[in-house]
Amino acid sequence: MEAQKVKRVVIAGGGTAGWMAAAAVSKILGRQLDIKLIESDEIATVGVGEATIPTLITFHRLLDIHEQQFMAATNATFKLGIRFENWRDRGLDYIHSFGLTGTDHWTAGFQHFWLKGRERGLAGDYGDYCLELKAALESRFAHLPRGGMNYAFHLDAGLYARFLRQFSEGYGVQRIEGKIVEVRTDAESGHIRSLRLDSGAEIEGDLFIDCTGFRALLIEKTLNIGYEDWSHWLFCDSAVAVQTDSVAPALPYTRSIAHGAGWQWRIPLQHRVGNGLVYSSRYIDDEQARATLMGNIEGQTRTEPRVIRFRPGQRRQTWARNCVAIGLSSGFLEPLESTSIHLIQRGIIRLMQMFPGNGIRQTDIDEYNQQTRAEIEHIRDFIVLHYHVTERQDTPFWRACRELDIPPSLRHRIELFRQTGRVFRVPNELFAENSWIQVMLGQGITPEQHHPVADLMGDAELSGFLEGIRKQVAMSLRQLPAHQEYVERYCPMAKA
Repeated sequence: MEAQKVKRVVIAGGGTAGWMAAAAVSKILGRQLDIKLIESDEIATVGVGEATIPTLITFHRLLDIHEQQFMAATNATFKLGIRFENWRDRGLDYIHSFGLTGTDHWTAGFQHFWLKGRERGLAGDYGDYCLELKAALESRFAHLPRGGMNYAFHLDAGLYARFLRQFSEGYGVQRIEGKIVEVRTDAESGHIRSLRLDSGAEIEGDLFIDCTGFRALLIEKTLNIGYEDWSHWLFCDSAVAVQTDSVAPALPYTRSIAHGAGWQWRIPLQHRVGNGLVYSSRYIDDEQARATLMGNIEGQTRTEPRVIRFRPGQRRQTWARNCVAIGLSSGFLEPLESTSIHLIQRGIIRLMQMFPGNGIRQTDIDEYNQQTRAEIEHIRDFIVLHYHVTERQDTPFWRACRELDIPPSLRHRIELFRQTGRVFRVPNELFAENSWIQVMLGQGITPEQHHPVADLMGDAELSGFLEGIRKQVAMSLRQLPAHQEYVERYCPMAKA
């Protein structure tokens, strides 16, 4: 069985995960494979992962997806980062931007020169030296030469799935309407052999991609892989979501607003705003959460509030036998840093890099699972950081977050930065040094020292160095148009 060539790929489930998988597999390997995707119009997708990070641009480039067409089709806007409001403490805000800040020296990051400048009264806010952050605050955006502006998107997840479906069908993907009522396995190998649908049809395959969402019909309900629960580090296990009309120009950033037992998102699209409250059911109930959300939205509601349950954690394996879990079926953290679509993308790209065309090998499975685990654990640590490093003590939820027994890997990073100002990126992890620095500074950690290389600069030299960067940022900022104006010119949504 393991030596059998993979010629038939069956994707179970549609939505963002299913159609992203279909798009990549069909574009890259479609001429060699028979690709089928099974989904039912009667099964709703979660469809609220509407904020992305810059890695999606890479995914689109790999597939030759035209940015303006994609944005117009999904009513998308640009995103320069996330504004965290009330996270460090009530009334204190900061932005985690997608940009680089300042200029590094080979021995030390820019933060060390900034810290020395603050000590001497020569430096402004850390964000003054980052174009993306300043552009977000002033709601400005434009594409710049040589990739001079790092950005991502806010998009309509349902429209994105529809866009990718059309793309995938153009490369030969066959969509089959139906509900999966039985997963049939081979008695000897334990591999999945076929999926039986409510219509009676039986879809056979060599490789199955599980995109059935939280239900995890293949990877869990059939193969019984098991789940590693991380709710002792991440208390939030529920969300209530609602859509509203736009009442103001779209901001080029996601808003993340901390409340008493969780946080609220605001994601501005061209035609509406996505809103939600992520919360811990241990600290507030559904009615309290709904009331909190509905009391903090703007504009007429377009949908009824709906509650989504989740359990933060990860499957013990995301590739088992001849089944690869992509998206919510593989695990879920929470949408705080907009990583859901990124993890879908990474799972797909990793599968493409290890595609078992000549037969499924355990060595590929083991490597895939090891890489997946390392990546999601780094993201987990980054998300836990936001909750644990806080000055808030006003509710039981935030007091419990402060008292968390955090993973040793995260504890080391926090203490390294607190004591020395140093941040080192782990190979292949998602969040780079500047992301960790922005969040740790924003959450209230001030390093106790800086690298001695910064002491080699006198006041005049250090002041000139810092001021030169700040002026360059300010000059670039003045040339940028308003974000709303740029979107309307670059990628106006299709008229209804």
